[in-house]
Amino acid sequence: MLNKKEQRLRRSRQTRARIALQGAVRLSVFRSNLHIYASVISGDGSKVLASASTAEKEVREQIGAGKGGNVDAATLIGKRIAEKAKAAGVEKVAFDRSGFAYHGRIKALADAAREAGLQF
Repeated sequence: MLNKKEQRLRRSRQTRARIALQGAVRLSVFRSNLHIYASVISGDGSKVLASASTAEKEVREQIGAGKGGNVDAATLIGKRIAEKAKAAGVEKVAFDRSGFAYHGRIKALADAAREAGLQF
């Protein structure tokens, strides 16, 4: 019997295998209870092209300490990662939700990134 974390990791491996076959640049998302992190990773998985998280100093100043685990914070990170990705010359990504359900904070981040101009 797999525990909750092992089930999530199993789902994330399936997604990453599919994205690797496409050879697409991927937008990888991780959420903890306190923070949310997003990284744009090159197609071969060797390089992080852009990253944003609620653990960054300037983001914490914007949202307030200890408030990184909500939908508003996820929306802000979605906008930031899209801006940073475009600055790095990336327009099109594959969304890697790391086995998390496409709901709540993960969905908020994805919607904000799409609105800011990332395509996936």
